[in-house]
Amino acid sequence: MKPNTITWTTCDQAEAPPRRSFLKTAALGLSMAGALMLGSGQAQAATTWKIQSVWDAGTVGYDLFEEWCQSIEEKSGGELIFKPFPAKAVAADNNALFDAVRNGVLQGMNPFTLYWSGKIPASVFLSSYPAGPDQPHQWDTMFYSMGMLEKTREIYEKFGLFYVGPIQHDANIIHSKQPVNSLADLKGMKIRVPGGMVAEVFQQFGVSTVSLPGSDIFPALEKGTIDAADYVGPAVNWELGFSQVTDYILFGPPGVMSIYQPVDLMDLTVNLRAWNALDPKLQQLVEDEVRNYSQKHYLTIQKRNIEAMEKFKESGDTVSRLSQEDLQEFRRAAIPIWYKWANKDEDARAIFDMQLEYMMNDTVGYIDESDLEGVEGK
Repeated sequence: MKPNTITWTTCDQAEAPPRRSFLKTAALGLSMAGALMLGSGQAQAATTWKIQSVWDAGTVGYDLFEEWCQSIEEKSGGELIFKPFPAKAVAADNNALFDAVRNGVLQGMNPFTLYWSGKIPASVFLSSYPAGPDQPHQWDTMFYSMGMLEKTREIYEKFGLFYVGPIQHDANIIHSKQPVNSLADLKGMKIRVPGGMVAEVFQQFGVSTVSLPGSDIFPALEKGTIDAADYVGPAVNWELGFSQVTDYILFGPPGVMSIYQPVDLMDLTVNLRAWNALDPKLQQLVEDEVRNYSQKHYLTIQKRNIEAMEKFKESGDTVSRLSQEDLQEFRRAAIPIWYKWANKDEDARAIFDMQLEYMMNDTVGYIDESDLEGVEGK
């Protein structure tokens, strides 16, 4: 192999170029190489998103969320990093969380979708509601096969947000200090339930409803200021110590844990500007990963629920179930309230109409035209 050589071009005087010219040329070459390397580094620089969950640190929900966020850097080849935060770490409450994502203080959030019913009325129909679709696959069908995801994104964009997708969570159940074997047994009880549509339906059955944050439920049950409380599913409720202050657990008919909030969806929602700034291939990765995480999140919690129910039984708790007749009665009471919320604005009505068509399809068959006769707002 020939040694590397430099061929000099002579000037008129047939002299070698001066040393200063050589150094200048070499410096220019190094500068260009450095610029190319810097440009390459900038192209590969990671985008970091700060994302706050509504799960408290130390819960199974947050552990799963944190683990998922940490996986994104590797799955994106180092181009995207999700930095997770537990509840209240950046934004102190739900209103602050919503605003923090809109304003770009946070790039994303992992909330319960129902939290925004006061800001986005349509959101009451983006998670399960009393006697509505009660199986997780029904919600995935509506979102991913019937156009509900696209409509939801259209609604959220009005608020400077991008709704990436739903995240399956669990059903909400009721823990009671006294036995409940039918809807009639609820009359006169004071029960902590979510506000809005859920509270309005329970009130139809003589229930005095109370709205309390999750951290206040245990002491209220312990002191007897409430007779029963709704919260999330068995796994988390066991960790919160509900078995220590109640003796009964109320489920819906077989196959339905809850008749009032059977599919309590979470989601990943991000700042619209941050989303639009993301490379399309990373956008697709995030969408795909939300769907994967939804399944893992749901299945892990279901496994924990089974384990928790064994612990509840060992502690002496009794499970009771409402009947199919109770479910039908609950649905009859709920239908007028569905329409009340659907008519709050055109977006809520658009989402509800999609679901109504689905519920009335023979493949589901929850309701028919006779159920809607005389309903105000129809």
